[in-house]
Amino acid sequence: MSKVAIVYWSGTGNTEAMAKAIEEGAKGAGGDVSLFEVESFKASSVPDYDGLIFGCPAMGDEVLEEGSFEPLFTDAEKSLSGKPVALFGSYGWGGGAWMESWAERTRGDGAKLFSDGLIVENAPGDAELADCRQLGENFVKSL
Repeated sequence: MSKVAIVYWSGTGNTEAMAKAIEEGAKGAGGDVSLFEVESFKASSVPDYDGLIFGCPAMGDEVLEEGSFEPLFTDAEKSLSGKPVALFGSYGWGGGAWMESWAERTRGDGAKLFSDGLIVENAPGDAELADCRQLGENFVKSL
């Protein structure tokens, strides 16, 4: 059974809803899944997991949330080389440039990026939540 951490930050609840749907899909695929709000996860725990799924919405000028998520992710990057990683998040403006930059950055860390990232504009509806569950399922099956 693959051990997976889903680590997210959510300001409006949109990214949290995505995280919970991803968790549902990952558990349905047989993963040993732990869901963490970013403040509850320590970067030193990265090596304890077979794969990590990070979620953060676009903030400001299409960047990661800078108060707690960015510092955690920056610290976690030291341990991502060779690690399977998936990214997700929501946005309310722009076209997803923050996810493109984040995916490129994560590849540069040497992570085995699962996809280019799952993005949802504003609140996820039924179709988007189904996509989130599918991401969780497919990620676990790929480990």
